[in-house]
Amino acid sequence: MGLALATSLVRDGWDVVIDGRDRAVLDEAVSQLRTEQRGSVVGIVGDVADPAHRATLVAAIDRLGRLDLLVNNASVLGPSPQPTLADYPLAELEHVLAVNVVAPLALIQATLPMLRKDHGTIVDVTSDAAVEGYAGWGGYGSSKAALEQLSNVLAAEEPDVHVYWFDPGDMRTEMHQAAFPGEDISDRPLPETVVPALRQLLDRAPSSGRFRASELQGVA
Repeated sequence: MGLALATSLVRDGWDVVIDGRDRAVLDEAVSQLRTEQRGSVVGIVGDVADPAHRATLVAAIDRLGRLDLLVNNASVLGPSPQPTLADYPLAELEHVLAVNVVAPLALIQATLPMLRKDHGTIVDVTSDAAVEGYAGWGGYGSSKAALEQLSNVLAAEEPDVHVYWFDPGDMRTEMHQAAFPGEDISDRPLPETVVPALRQLLDRAPSSGRFRASELQGVA
């Protein structure tokens, strides 16, 4: 979904900074985005759980001079097949929480001065696993539940910033495939089909809160 959203923004003239853990995949994404020839694109390889990588991202944003939108989309699923909580490796859970909860907050803390100044927007990408009790989803789901409550409190604390926790629904992604190894997920929608709902949210700019793509699609 990150690439689909970045493509939509660049087409509309936004300057974007994107990142990813796989250099080859990131380089291909940057090349694809630059063919749009509108907004500028900066790609930085690394892991958001790494403080040095986050510092590099913030430095790239500083060079652009302003920040209108921060999207915390990076996530890890955890073990696949997913274990029950009774058998969940605690070291794996710590890693899931580090990537899905701590890293987004760290990026928010580092960029809040710019976001406040420019009355910017934070989008924390969440999941229905944050609010539903799906067996086998205890690690990922609890991390998304924590991200949602973090977003909820942040919205109360930061009146000059829009904070949205956005549930895109099931999508045909590598992570979703990893959650269902060996299953056919071709019936799930592609990430590109969800982006219009998120763009609609950004354009409407309602008060901070939780939004689902399925509720936004088709709403004027």
